[in-house]
Amino acid sequence: MSPQAIARLVGVALLIFCAVIMASSGTYVVKPGYRGVEVTMGRVSSAFKPEGFGVKTPLVTDIHQISIRQQTAEDKAECYSADLQQIVVDLKVLFRVPEASVVKLFQDYYGDPFQSLVAPRVQEALKEVAALQSAEQIVKNREQIKTRSLEIARRKLGTLLVIEDIVIQNIALTKELEHAIEAKMVQEQEASKSKYLQQRVQIEADTAVIRAKGEAESILIRGDALKKNPAFVDLQIVDKWDGIAPVVIGGGDKVMLTLQDIERLKNQKSNAPSNAQPANANSATRR
Repeated sequence: MSPQAIARLVGVALLIFCAVIMASSGTYVVKPGYRGVEVTMGRVSSAFKPEGFGVKTPLVTDIHQISIRQQTAEDKAECYSADLQQIVVDLKVLFRVPEASVVKLFQDYYGDPFQSLVAPRVQEALKEVAALQSAEQIVKNREQIKTRSLEIARRKLGTLLVIEDIVIQNIALTKELEHAIEAKMVQEQEASKSKYLQQRVQIEADTAVIRAKGEAESILIRGDALKKNPAFVDLQIVDKWDGIAPVVIGGGDKVMLTLQDIERLKNQKSNAPSNAQPANANSATRR
């Protein structure tokens, strides 16, 4: 093969290789849930590229992809309460990058958006809220702490990033503070129990007084009624009589006996043993 033919083959191969390289570098694909930022020779385009297939200038243009999906990141914030107690808050932050901020975020801020923007704002918001309440209130009002911190963090970030939610996983206190809060809660429970018992005793005493007053008033009313109607006693006796007529026996000091009592005494007398003989019979025998 002549040198001219070899040179011709090498030229064709180089042209094919360059065409393949240019064809492969002249297209791009933005993945779902991402937006592309176009950078041409160091200059950033003001409009983002939507997801899907596109064409770019080969070799001089790059497409950088930024996620607009919701992301979750864990963080830890060290705060001081109003009573100067150290508190460590373990939390999760749910955030996302709005597509309108993709270009500005890429152009003006470096690195992970959470580490550079979200985490500092959330920690600052938590410290501001914690500084206004005691350690005990922070533990009891966890939901209020979260809501207030979320509002402040959103205001600090503006529209650059969107914080969907803050999840407080744990609030860690010092051992001494935990024991102090636990002891106080026990004392409050004992005080509540004592107060309940006092109220119960007072209610029972009030009930007894009311019952006594009612009985006293009832006695007064009945006494007044008996004074006005003496025959009412006789009526009560008749109502309660069981049909057995009483019998009065005895001398000056009369004894009230019923017919049943008399019958019982007769039976006892008739059943008594007859061992003793009459006195006149004994005397007759001696004669």
